[in-house]
Formats: sequence, C-alpha cells, structure tokens
Amino acid sequence: MSRAKFDKTAGDAIGAAVREIEAGTNAEIVVAVRGRSGTYRHADYLFGAVIAFIGLLFVLFSPFEFHTFWIPFDVIALFVAGAFVSSRGDWIRRCLTTKAFRVKTARAGAAAMFYEAGIANTSAENGLLIYLSLLERCMEVIADRGILTAVPALKWNHAVFELKAIGADPDPDKLIKVMRELGILLAEYLPATGENPNELADGPSIELR
Repeated sequence: MSRAKFDKTAGDAIGAAVREIEAGTNAEIVVAVRGRSGTYRHADYLFGAVIAFIGLLFVLFSPFEFHTFWIPFDVIALFVAGAFVSSRGDWIRRCLTTKAFRVKTARAGAAAMFYEAGIANTSAENGLLIYLSLLERCMEVIADRGILTAVPALKWNHAVFELKAIGADPDPDKLIKVMRELGILLAEYLPATGENPNELADGPSIELR
C-alpha cells in the first residue's frame, strides 16, 4: 500500500518541497525512496522451503493416495511457488527477517547512495540525503560535514528523529511536512547566500521495484 502512495504526483510534490527548502538554505537536499534496499532472496527461499515442507507433510500423512513418482516434483513446485509469492509480498519478507537486518540493509543502501550519487562531493560539504526504504520501513538521514558543523547537535538530532519516525508509516504528505520543518532549521543555521550553486538534482529519486 505504501508503494502506491509514492507515485508521480507525490514525486512532483516532494521535488517542489526540496526546491522550496533550498531557496532558503545553502544545503543541498536529495530525497530517495526505494521499494527495498536488498534482494531478500534468503527470505524468499526460506518461505519456499516452509511451503514445500508443509506440502510434503500433507502428502505423507494425508488419507489421500499420491503417486510416489510425482512427490519430488510437487515439492519442487511448492518451493518455487512459495519463493515467488514471497518475492511479491513485502510483509512476508519482513516476517522472515529481523529488524536489525532490515535496518542494516537500509543503512547500507543509504550509505552507498550518499557516495555514488555525489552527495558527499559538494563543494561546500553541505549535502543531505533523506533515504526512505519501504520494505524495511526505515528512514536514514545522512548529512555532510558542513551541515553537521552549522546546526547545533541537539536540534539536529531532534530533526532527524522526526524524519526517521516517518519510516514506520511511510506517507508522502507526512514526509513533506517534516522536511519543511527541517528546512526552517537549515535556513536558520545554514541560510542561503546566493553564492552556492545547485549541484544536485532537486527531484526525488524514486525506485519502487
């Protein structure tokens, strides 16, 4: 359900919010929304194995008669079907993985993007990544040195806490609201000078596959 919320309309609204915020601050903000941050094949295979095992138990203890020749093929088919169903259902993958694993996966995805997208290479070290991973229901916020130096730690940590709370219940409107509140903080401690070029794209990077 949360994936459907982040459609083109939501993307346009997030991009407009980024431009609005950057008009008042030298910070360079990038928003990324990912359907997931890892492959989760191990969860798919585990679910497939569970379904295959249940099917095998049914065959072994069922009052119905099954031709023994087809049993291995039935088990394989159940495994494949289970893995396929898991690959199409985020809730199954969440049930079969720990919260610590999901948080670690989202953090790794955010860290990789921070460097690969050039957010860490802005001339004034003022890049900020807001990274939302929907399967993991996790929000990661990574700021470069210029922002962390300018904004008092207590106020920054509070702003990050408010942003991360969005991860548990992803919603574009809530995200934009909290982003604007963050924008007020950035405008106070890192105001726009008119001398800082726009080095990063304002539109969000949304990949829901």
